[in-house]
Amino acid sequence: MSELIDFRAEKDGFFRDHPQSPLTPEQKRSFEGLQYFPENEALRLEVQVEKLFDQPPIQMQTSTGGVQTYVRHSRFKFQVEGQEAELTIYQNENGYFLPFVDALAGKETYPAGRYLEPEELYGNRFLVDFNLAYNPYCAYNEMWSCPITPAENRLRVPIRAGEKSFAHE
Repeated sequence: MSELIDFRAEKDGFFRDHPQSPLTPEQKRSFEGLQYFPENEALRLEVQVEKLFDQPPIQMQTSTGGVQTYVRHSRFKFQVEGQEAELTIYQNENGYFLPFVDALAGKETYPAGRYLEPEELYGNRFLVDFNLAYNPYCAYNEMWSCPITPAENRLRVPIRAGEKSFAHE
């Protein structure tokens, strides 16, 4: 079994059994696991970032009408299926945050986008593994408050990696 398969199995177990799962009790009763794209090595990227200095804090709106404060940390360019794309990495006291919406949003992926926590490497580089892209908890239960992906992180390319839309009644 690959690490990704193990990770996904553990996540399914958490969603099904853990008291802090974002699923409602009704959803847990019929839960058969999250849906994922097959592992895609081409979307496991080590990227060189352009560091953004002296950025003012920004307020990201949340799904429940609140705000969360972040700073634009860096930006990177990459290619998906031969098409150029660019994303911004944000930072707050909890670490790095990469929300994005791809061209599959509303079709195969959650309409409001998915999230990643990129891993900082040495020398202005990050590991951005889209195979770990996940839906925010508000995708499962509207009681959760989730940051809304900023316009600058809305892609015109498909990201066929990570978690798909949550299928429920």
